[in-house]
Amino acid sequence: MGILSADLKSGHSITFFLKTILSNYNKDEIEVYLISNQIDINSISTEIKNLVHKNIDISGLDDLNAFNKIRELNLDIIIDVMGYTSRNRIGLFKNRIAKKQAIWMGYCNTTGLKNMDYIISDPNLIYKDEKNLYTEEVLYLPEIWNTHCGFDFERKEVSPPLIKNNFITFGSFNNPAKINKNVINCWAEILKKIKNSRLILKCSNDKKKLDRIEGLMKKKGVLDSVIFHKRFEDKIDHLNLYKEVDIALDTFPYNGVTTSFEAIWMGVPVLTMAGYNFNSRCGESINKNLGMDQLIAKDENDYVQKAIDLTKNQSEFIDLRKSIFHNAIKSPLFNQKKFSDNFYKLITEITK
Repeated sequence: MGILSADLKSGHSITFFLKTILSNYNKDEIEVYLISNQIDINSISTEIKNLVHKNIDISGLDDLNAFNKIRELNLDIIIDVMGYTSRNRIGLFKNRIAKKQAIWMGYCNTTGLKNMDYIISDPNLIYKDEKNLYTEEVLYLPEIWNTHCGFDFERKEVSPPLIKNNFITFGSFNNPAKINKNVINCWAEILKKIKNSRLILKCSNDKKKLDRIEGLMKKKGVLDSVIFHKRFEDKIDHLNLYKEVDIALDTFPYNGVTTSFEAIWMGVPVLTMAGYNFNSRCGESINKNLGMDQLIAKDENDYVQKAIDLTKNQSEFIDLRKSIFHNAIKSPLFNQKKFSDNFYKLITEITK
């Protein structure tokens, strides 16, 4: 099995999902080749490299030479985790570089390629009557489409900051490109309707992106209720910021994925909205697999109302947070062994 990615730098979001399947497979039965298009081959996570049979660098090769190098491996299946994102090599797949080709995890949509045989999903993301909308055959994992490996430090339950603050703090650490006008309209409405509430945004260090969001918040009259944090280089600092957040607000229609897993790992509930395709249903799948269907809004009005309702009863809210913290690790979101068993069962079936 080959895995093609350009996002293998230690600490990159992709590595936390790849580690799940790379830490839990039978090396006597499966050989995994990591095919990298990373700019700097030396920046690839040593941990990830040590979990696979062999590392192949194609970053300096044109498509023809990369094609020939991968073809020499005689792969039963290659899995692309980039699609049209990052330093992708999607063009390699149109001429078939392995017996079977699949898209998974890093790009949540159809590639539109005739020779991309499969897209790996789950029942919450692509409905049975929507399979004709994908050029790939849809493969369904039984619970969730990907699982996070978690972090190498002890989890400690943290009391909701509202207890010490006497006000609710919302948070969104998503890519600012996902924060559109409709999202800001909802967030502004929430901040106006919930007295003294705050919103922490951990945005890009890109001033242009920050200015856009500040301008929209100012226009809505809620800029004074928004706290901006720059990106942290250290993962621990990033995760510790969740200790200041009572409720995470998901973006829509392009949901957060890594940010939602991280918030839930820290015991913070994520309010998301129901979507209309793979991309826009990631939050649904995450919350459904956590048993938190009540945190899935049906539309923008419901999104605002659910945020308000969550803040009405402090005792119930504290119980909700406790439930999320204690159930998350046992859920499909972080159950690495169960996910890997399901993943390799699926891969084995299509490569027979």
